[in-house]
Amino acid sequence: MPFFSDNFREQVRAASDIVDIIGGYLPLKRAGTNFVTLCPFHKEKSPSFNVNPSKQIFHCFGCHKGGDVFRFVQDHENITFVEALTRLAERARIPLEHEDNPGAQQARGVKDSLLKLHEAVAARWQQCLANEAGGQVAREYLAKRGVGADAVKEFRLGAAPEAWDDTVNWAKAKGFDLALCEQAGLVIKKEETGRHYDRFRGRLMFPICDEQGRVIAFSGRILQGDEKTAKYVNSPETPLFTKGKVLFALDKAKRAILDAGHAIVCEGQLDTIACHAAGVRNVIAPQGTALTADHARILKRYVDEVVLCFDGDKAGRNASIRSFEGLLGSGLAIRVASIPAPDDPDSFLRQHGAEAFQAVLKRAEGYFDFYLRHLCAENDTTSDRGRMHVVRKMGEDLHKTGNAVLLDTYAQKTGQRLGVGVDAVRTEFRKARPAPGRSEPDEPPLTEPDEGAAEPPARPPQAELWLLKYLLLSPEQAHFAAAHLEPAWVTHPTVRRIAALHFSLGTDVAGLLAQFEGDDFACRLITESASEQRAIPEPEKQLADVILRLRNASFDQQIAVLNAQLTDAALSHEKHVAAQLEQQRLRAARRQPLHPLGDA
Repeated sequence: MPFFSDNFREQVRAASDIVDIIGGYLPLKRAGTNFVTLCPFHKEKSPSFNVNPSKQIFHCFGCHKGGDVFRFVQDHENITFVEALTRLAERARIPLEHEDNPGAQQARGVKDSLLKLHEAVAARWQQCLANEAGGQVAREYLAKRGVGADAVKEFRLGAAPEAWDDTVNWAKAKGFDLALCEQAGLVIKKEETGRHYDRFRGRLMFPICDEQGRVIAFSGRILQGDEKTAKYVNSPETPLFTKGKVLFALDKAKRAILDAGHAIVCEGQLDTIACHAAGVRNVIAPQGTALTADHARILKRYVDEVVLCFDGDKAGRNASIRSFEGLLGSGLAIRVASIPAPDDPDSFLRQHGAEAFQAVLKRAEGYFDFYLRHLCAENDTTSDRGRMHVVRKMGEDLHKTGNAVLLDTYAQKTGQRLGVGVDAVRTEFRKARPAPGRSEPDEPPLTEPDEGAAEPPARPPQAELWLLKYLLLSPEQAHFAAAHLEPAWVTHPTVRRIAALHFSLGTDVAGLLAQFEGDDFACRLITESASEQRAIPEPEKQLADVILRLRNASFDQQIAVLNAQLTDAALSHEKHVAAQLEQQRLRAARRQPLHPLGDA
């Protein structure tokens, strides 16, 4: 993981106005000096999500999420701090610190050029689909498939004309280097003549986007041609695109995936588009390949469960089984939604509607229930050979999960299904254990509760919350507070750390948040305190009052401890006298007004 200096972080923070960044995700409405909108992190009917441009923070008064621009991007995109920092740096066109050598700068320049090229050609193919004669066949195909104008616009569908040199000529006219177009996989160079020709011809074009919504590749579906012509042609792998690490429509589905708590995986682009158009938005698809371990790691950032929803025929069932291999070791729970043959999700939605499709999804069964049913359908379970094959395949795949509970559960289910004793199945399952030297999954599925999970931090006492509010809303009072507040009077460790850093650094709210990067609880306390909307009359008097209350509460606690000691019959005479004298001192000090620390 790259390391970034504090100076670099502050440079990116300064270049990333929080109103502009959040406004790119959410429709912000001005409310006085702040901006408000419906919170993206919980369901609400009235906007309680506030963005404060002067402090460069956000805070929701409903769910209490809050933080700076980095925290928003982290939470909304469900990514790490380093990933959020990198994205914001790229948006601000600030070179990354580890990219300051000539080779890295050149690679970054190539990626930027490829992104511009992909964006431009996507717009060109959109124009062709919308208005040109070369897009007529594609328009008719989309109408036949029931793909409406809204879906065409959202997914930026296009059409590549049936010509060998349309993209070549377009690139020349727009000033794009054909070598760059070749690197992007848009054109191919003929070795014999050195001339270029188009890769995508006479196809319906699906732009493939990264998680940020930037076009990084294309998939083209043939609309006319003989049986020898490939049904789909995809971009080759490029500096922008690795097909095993990209999921179609994830940029559009990620918020819905987080809200639903699971991701639905379809087999192709049209199935995915049909689901989104029907209001089922937590749907994505692998890009021309079965699900990979990289796909699983990406999905694991968002959810703990995946529902496979492929075609209802044998090929669809086999696709589900292939996809399971890529999900092994990810910790994802896997279910399978079986679309009745011969339908696929797209045709099922067109014939039966979204409500019936949702019902199919709700009936999705656990992967190993599906797999057991599939094996029994594919093998003659009345024969010894068929039963042995079912048991062996179940045992092999169950061992891949590394989960003893699943092994025992499906030993029982397999025995019941085959009419075989469960002890015999367990014995055969043990024989199916991977041989020494074969790799096991990195970690077993997370199907059991994490007993080591930390308890959420306790909320600070109200007086300490008011202390934070006064400090952060009236930073000019920091000197007064530092002179009069003894750290031991603050009982909550997080509040004590925030106050101490505020005194020592004298920084603004955004700078303070940077010191607590990764500490969600501390960031929440800071933004909640700094977002208080009520004006504070006589802030120094109010601050003095709350410090006095904290001091007296601390003295009262010490007096109570001494009282408990004085009731101890085993206490020596000398310690008894010392405890009484300390009690008298504390009671006298409690009656005194607040003095600066160190004053008599």
